[in-house]
Amino acid sequence: MGNDSIQPNGNNDDMAVARELAEEEAGIKRKPTGFAAYIIPTIAVFWSLFQLAIARWLTLSSTYTRSIHLAFALLIVYLNYPALRRPRFGLTFLAVKDRIPLIDYILSITACWSALYLIINYSEIIVRYGSPNTMDLIAGLCLVVLLLEAARRVIGPALPVIAVFFCSYAFLGPYMPDLIAFKGTSLNRFMGQMTMSTEGIYGVPLDVSARIVFLFVLFGAMLEKAGGGKYFIQLSMSLLGGFKGGPAKAAIMGSGLTGMVSGSSIANIVTTGTFTIPMMIKVGYPRTKAAAIEVAASTDGQLAPPIMGAAAFIIAEYVNVPYLAVVKAAIVPAFASYAALFYISHIEASKLGLSGIPRNELPPFFKTLLKGVHFLFPLAFLLYELIILRHSPELSAFNAIWLMAVVMLLQEPVIALYKKQSLTLAIRKSIYIIISALAAGGRNMVSVALATAAAGIIVGVVALGLGGLITQIIDVISMGNIFLMLVITALASLLIGMGLPTTATYIVMAALTAPAIVHIGAAQNFIVPLMAAHLFCFYFGILADDTPPVGLAAYAAAAIAKSPPIATGIQGFMYDIRTAILPFMFIFNTDLILHNVTSWAQGLLILLMACLGNFAFASATQGWFVNKNKIWEMPAFLCVTFILMRPDQMATWLGMAQSQRYWTYLIGLILFAFLFFNQKRRGRVGSITQAYD
Repeated sequence: MGNDSIQPNGNNDDMAVARELAEEEAGIKRKPTGFAAYIIPTIAVFWSLFQLAIARWLTLSSTYTRSIHLAFALLIVYLNYPALRRPRFGLTFLAVKDRIPLIDYILSITACWSALYLIINYSEIIVRYGSPNTMDLIAGLCLVVLLLEAARRVIGPALPVIAVFFCSYAFLGPYMPDLIAFKGTSLNRFMGQMTMSTEGIYGVPLDVSARIVFLFVLFGAMLEKAGGGKYFIQLSMSLLGGFKGGPAKAAIMGSGLTGMVSGSSIANIVTTGTFTIPMMIKVGYPRTKAAAIEVAASTDGQLAPPIMGAAAFIIAEYVNVPYLAVVKAAIVPAFASYAALFYISHIEASKLGLSGIPRNELPPFFKTLLKGVHFLFPLAFLLYELIILRHSPELSAFNAIWLMAVVMLLQEPVIALYKKQSLTLAIRKSIYIIISALAAGGRNMVSVALATAAAGIIVGVVALGLGGLITQIIDVISMGNIFLMLVITALASLLIGMGLPTTATYIVMAALTAPAIVHIGAAQNFIVPLMAAHLFCFYFGILADDTPPVGLAAYAAAAIAKSPPIATGIQGFMYDIRTAILPFMFIFNTDLILHNVTSWAQGLLILLMACLGNFAFASATQGWFVNKNKIWEMPAFLCVTFILMRPDQMATWLGMAQSQRYWTYLIGLILFAFLFFNQKRRGRVGSITQAYD
C-alpha cells in the first residue's frame, strides 16, 4: 500500500532552529501577547490590501506609491524586530520578544512619518527642490538614520555599514588620495538626492519593490499557506523518489518549483528540506551531503523565473527592457544549472552505490497529482498571463492572486463536503488562511523593501558623480583586463553577499561594477551586453547565499540534517561551482543568454550543449563520470566544457567563420563520447577482474 504522504522526521530541537531561521527571513521576530499580538499582522494585511489596490484600481503617482510602501515596511520593522538579538549591557528591554516596548512604538511612528514626509509636503518640496529647509533636513536625516537602523535589525550590519561608508565618502571625497579623490557634496545636495528625489532611497529598486515584487511575494505566500509547497515536494517525490538517489532528485525538483515563486532560499529549505533531507539520509546519503544538496537546490531556486529572488524585475528596469527579455536571458543558464545539479545528485548516488525508495513506500503519482492539481492552475495562469497574453508583471501577478484566492476560498469547503464535515467551519478556515497569507505577504516583503531602500542610498551616492570614478578605480585595479575585472567582481559579490540578501547584493554590485564591466570590455574592443553584466552580478550574489562561513541557507539545512553547518556550506558551495562558471561563459558567449538568438531550433541547441557542458564540468569537479575519473580525464572533461560552452572561441582558433561556430560542438561531443565509452569499458574490465578474483 503506497503512502499518501511523506512525513518529516528528525529532532524537534533541530527543526525548531531551522524554523526559527525561516521565521526570521519571513519577518517573524516578536510574538507579543494580548492586544499587541494583532497589531503587526493587521498592519501587514493592510499593506497587502494597499498593494492590491494600487495594482488595479487605486491610481497614485510613483512617488506616493514608493513612500507609502516604505512607510509600511518601517512601521512593521520597528514593531516586529527587537533592537538587540539578546540582552546586552543590561538593556533587556531592547531585546524583548513577548511585547513591544514604548521606544519601538515611538521609533515606528517617527520612521513612518519620515518616510511619508515627502508626500505629505510634496507640493512645497517640488517648489523648493534643491534648497531644502531645516524641516526637510531633519525629516531626511531621520529617514536615513532610521532606515539604516531598520536594515540592521532585519538584514544585519553589512548593508548599513556599506551605506555609511559611501555616505562618508560622499562628504570626505576631497580629502582622499588622488586616485580615489571625489569632489564631495554638501548636506543640502546629499539630502535632496537621498530623500527628496527618486535618485536615492525612493529610487528604481524601491519602485520595483512597490509595484511588482510585492505582488509576486504575496502570490508565493498564498500558494505556501494553501499547501502548495508541500504539494510540490509530494509530487516530486512520487515522480522521482524511486530512481537512483530519488529523494535528492525530488528535493531538486521540489525546490525548483517552490523557488520559482518564493524567491527565498531559507524558506525553500524549510518547506522542502523538512521532507527531503530525512529521506535522503534514509536511502544512504551522508548527512552533510543530504543537507548540501538541499542548500544548492534551494539557493538556485532564485535563478528560476518568474521571481528570481525579486531581482528579475529590477534588472528589467535597469537594463530598460521588457521583463520577458530578462526571462529569456535567464532561462538557459537556470535550466543548465538545475540539470547539472540533477546530474550531480546522480553522481553522488553512483559513488555511494545508492538506490531509490521502494515504489510501495512512495505516494502514487497520479493520485498525488490529482490531489493538488488545483495548485497548478494559478501558477499556470500566471505563466499564461506573462508569456502568452504578455500582460505586465504587476497585472499578471494581480490576476493570478485573485485566482489563487478563489482556490483558497474553495479548497477547505470542498474537502469538508467530501469528508462530510461542517461547511461553516471550513469557510471560516478558508477566510482565516487567506488573511494569514495577506499577513505573511506583508511580513515576507519587509526584508526586500528594506534592502531595496537601503541599497538606494548607495545607488544615490554613486549617482552624485561617483560612477565614473568607480569605473576608473576598477579599471586601475584590474589593470584594464576584463578577465581580472570579472574575477574581482565575482569575489566582491561573494564577500558582500555573505551579509546581504540576494537582491541587495545585486543592486549594490550592479551599481558599482556593471557599468565598469561594459566600459572596460569596450576599451578592449570587446562588447559586453548590459544584460550579461547585470546577470553576472546577480549570479554571484546568489552564490553568496551558501558561501561559508556566513551562508544562512547552510545553517538552516544543517539544523534539519544535524550536520556541521560549515562543512554543509562548503559541500553546498562545491556543488554550486557548476553554477559559478556560467556567468563567465555567458559574458564571453552571449548565445548562452540568447542574445540576438531568435530561432527556437538555435535556442534549443544552445540549451542542450550548455547542459552537456555543465555535466562535463560537474564530472571534472566531482571526480566521477561513469566510474571514478583518472587524473588525465579531468582536463579532458574541462576541454569538453569549454568546447560546448564557447563554440565561438573554438571557431576563431580553427579559422572558421562565426556563422559556422556550432559545428565545433561535434569536437566536444566526440571527446565526451570517448570518455564515456572508455569509462564504460574500464568498468566492465573491473567487473570481470573482480569476478575472477
